[in-house]
Amino acid sequence: MVAWRRPLAAISLLATGGLLLSGCGVVNNLTGDSEKPAESSSPGEAEKAEEAVEADFPYVREGRMFLDTGQDVRTELAITGLERTPDYTVLYYEQTYLDQLTGLNTWLSTPPTLIDPVSGQVFQEYTDDEGYAIYGSYGSLENEYFPVWEGVTNKYRTYFPRLPKGVKQVTFVGHGMGAMTGIPVQDVKEEQPFPEPNGAQYENTQPPEDEALTFEVRPPDGQAVENKADLESFVDSDIASTTRDGDEETVSLHSDVMFEFDESELTGDAEDVVKQAATTLTRNVDPENPEITVIGHTDGKGSDDYNKKLSKERAETVRDLLKDEVGDEFSFEVEARGSKDPVADEGGSDDEEARARNRRVEFSYQIDPDSAAEGSGEDGDGSALDAAERNVAAPAPFAADDGEVVASTTKDDVKLDVHPLRRDGGYVIGTVSLTNTSDEPIQPDMGGEDSLQPGGPAQFSEGALGGFQLLDPGSDLVRYVAQMKFSDDEYMAFAEEVHELQPGEAYRNIAVFPAPPSDATEMTLRAGPFGELENVPIQ
Repeated sequence: MVAWRRPLAAISLLATGGLLLSGCGVVNNLTGDSEKPAESSSPGEAEKAEEAVEADFPYVREGRMFLDTGQDVRTELAITGLERTPDYTVLYYEQTYLDQLTGLNTWLSTPPTLIDPVSGQVFQEYTDDEGYAIYGSYGSLENEYFPVWEGVTNKYRTYFPRLPKGVKQVTFVGHGMGAMTGIPVQDVKEEQPFPEPNGAQYENTQPPEDEALTFEVRPPDGQAVENKADLESFVDSDIASTTRDGDEETVSLHSDVMFEFDESELTGDAEDVVKQAATTLTRNVDPENPEITVIGHTDGKGSDDYNKKLSKERAETVRDLLKDEVGDEFSFEVEARGSKDPVADEGGSDDEEARARNRRVEFSYQIDPDSAAEGSGEDGDGSALDAAERNVAAPAPFAADDGEVVASTTKDDVKLDVHPLRRDGGYVIGTVSLTNTSDEPIQPDMGGEDSLQPGGPAQFSEGALGGFQLLDPGSDLVRYVAQMKFSDDEYMAFAEEVHELQPGEAYRNIAVFPAPPSDATEMTLRAGPFGELENVPIQ
């Protein structure tokens, strides 16, 4: 993790003695493009009319932003427009600061992010090649801070890569607002005119009542770097797990279910598992790209040569049985990776479980785009692997709040309130509030390794809420927090970071999970160090 800075889109308070507030977020290095870039359209295509989603701007929410000084400010954020031009996407928003601030402050909330909840594509602001967000509204001071006054509205715009042509609604995340779902995309030939900036006039003088502050705007140029990602999700069960990354899916069969120790012949129970895997393939594989790669893995015990040989033999055994089930409809390749690509860290207190997780046979393929858009429609009928069922609904409509609290628990002076889960496209949004019930600031212990499941995949256990999972009450399925994958080695958990909590203050935090079947009405939330909370409803 590195500090993510926005020196040209910072916030500065110039009240009670000329005070400054700067903007910052803590995320990964976001300068790399996604390997599978979003669809782009020519200007001619972009000008074609699309079926419009009814817009009712502004969309308004109130939240609290973490600041490095602890003066965590309440703000009201109003999204006043989201336009797809032929070249990029423009977000217009207004922020009203509801608390008084003093001194130089740096915000630590998640940077503005747009998500297509159906495809799982993620879009963050344009940056320069060093990861600085230098496009959009910018301040007029030498250090490029904005003036901020209590109760005064600042008007901003910021730029994102052009959303794909078929995307009609997105979910906005950032600035401590949780998830603002159902924000409609409007197609325009060009963005709104730049405002007449007045912010510089009020660096040291409070604006008149009801006067909003506006700023200079820097649109993207030829040096702007697009920051796009795919949501990578992980669903686990006793016999298999599924990782979904954009249009690529990898199903992992746990070898301890399939093979005896040190053997490459299938066990008696393995035939049914492989038949379920074959049904999964026929439902999910893209018929235009019917190539399946079968990959064998071992744990770290034994020599490299032996592990590679054993992993190849096991992969070939699974391939042969799959071919018998699906016929000539697909083509197969085999890879033997031995112990070089573990998914769980061996050598710790959960070494036995981690090694079992690493002993696996995977098959990887491109997803049928029609299946991805519509969902499997089967909701776990037993003929395919439940862990590979895809459950996609429509994008969630906008909601101004997170609903009533449905479960609560307290640990070490931190109260956790849980709000209803919200189904949004192919995902569900889990929203919790953390409240410091003591008289002193608290940096909550979110559990670290102690909150993780034995042998759990390290990649999907990162971040402050990485120890959170959703459990299906009627099955053995476990749904982990989704990860935003910017490149092969650049990930960011789709969950808010948790910083120091101030006394008596409540902080909204979200985590995003792959969606359960459409008939699921409630889930169990495994909330890291807070334990399990049952019967959390799904809206």
